[in-house]
Amino acid sequence: MDGMPVLYFLADTFINVFGITQPTEKTRKQAAFFILGLGVLVLIAVSIAGYLIHLSMIK
Repeated sequence: MDGMPVLYFLADTFINVFGITQPTEKTRKQAAFFILGLGVLVLIAVSIAGYLIHLSMIK
């Protein structure tokens, strides 16, 4: 089973929550990968921030 249905669900939810016009199938796929990329970047940023906070607390 591939993860595309989950990715499309997240993209559709994001699009509907923020009231964005429903995309075509091609742009829906692009939006899904864009939203996935944003999620990965946020996860990386939070991880780095947590690590830096951890380092500042152990000194």
